[in-house]
Amino acid sequence: MLLAAVLLSGCGYHMAGGEETVAPGLRTVFVDLFTNRTGEAYAENIFRSAFISRFVQEGRFKLARSRGEADVICRGAVRSLQASPLSYKATNLSAEDRITVTLEISLEERESGRTIWANGAFTGTGDYPVTTVGVTEISRKNALTKLASDTAERAYRLMMSGF
Repeated sequence: MLLAAVLLSGCGYHMAGGEETVAPGLRTVFVDLFTNRTGEAYAENIFRSAFISRFVQEGRFKLARSRGEADVICRGAVRSLQASPLSYKATNLSAEDRITVTLEISLEERESGRTIWANGAFTGTGDYPVTTVGVTEISRKNALTKLASDTAERAYRLMMSGF
């Protein structure tokens, strides 16, 4: 019986990454306006919207309507956004392109100004097919939206785990 109790209680080890580094009392977040240091129109809005969606979807924080109402502030900047050929057709034209983004992201306590998590060179990539002019532009915009969502998800997980 004692052996069964010991086996059922487990060994006591757990994944350190599963613990939150954000204090439980911090319950509201404001995702500040992102800055755009690229030539891509509205890139800052695409990435900010992705971060807002991630915070809402995860449910850990309630969104604040302003900085002053928030316990924590998420700040961001789109530092670079580049497209490069990923694969080629037999005609030496691009068949698929890859978008690479570099962001500056931080999560800070509003009152103390303490940085909970930050990364000045957070990168992500997204691929899209190159076909005709109009279709390629739609594919590129869809890839950029997916890239923003995927990047926000990865950043959120790292923010919460303290890595």
